Amino acid sequence: MKILCIIPARYKSTRFPGKPLADIHGKPMIWWTFQKAIQVKEFFEVIVATDDNRIVETCSKLGIPTILTSEEHENHVLRIAEVATVKDADYYVCVNGDEPLILPDNIRKIIPRQKSNGCYAGYLMRELTDPVETMDPANIKLTTLGNGTVIYMSRSVIPYPKGTLDFKYKKLIGVECFNKEALEFYSKTPMGEHEKIEDIDHLRFIENNKKVLVTMVDGESLSVDTPKDLEKVRSILTNEV
Repeated sequence: MKILCIIPARYKSTRFPGKPLADIHGKPMIWWTFQKAIQVKEFFEVIVATDDNRIVETCSKLGIPTILTSEEHENHVLRIAEVATVKDADYYVCVNGDEPLILPDNIRKIIPRQKSNGCYAGYLMRELTDPVETMDPANIKLTTLGNGTVIYMSRSVIPYPKGTLDFKYKKLIGVECFNKEALEFYSKTPMGEHEKIEDIDHLRFIENNKKVLVTMVDGESLSVDTPKDLEKVRSILTNEV
């Protein structure tokens, strides 16, 4: 199969402007994420999709392929959908640019074993063990069926532990997989009520009765949402310098 990896990178982050270019031991964060993605040999290409020439220029100096996309996209899924109009593939794997700690072996786990008919949207998740991390609304929690189908995603702590405490909360990781049908559906479908309330892009699929699959992975993965997260990542990556 032909699998393209796209790393979306937006400069004008509300909480952390210029985040993709934030320095981690002498290299921008986008470089670290790119290095993890290119270790996945199943990808025929890894490319950064951005709306800002500053990121294009930095990536060019580091030998990272880029594509300049529209500034009008309201989220990264629409940015990927734009890339899909000019880059043909069976699947488009998104590795968010703020995931410099993601493990290549975990990225591989999102790749389907065969082509899919109809809309395909797949995600990765891990268990949450830190109470602070669990309560943080920046971390998207989710509930699933036994077959890996996602029931709902929320910034709130779900499910509510009224009947038992014998379970683990699950967090969405910034690695996603779509086929072209899913991206076309997403770009043509308006934002739904719950997507607006929660500010979670992927609820657009669930609100329209599209099956969303998720795979559990091991290992810590820290998305860089704030400067405090960046300090944690710098400490963890010290051994890789």
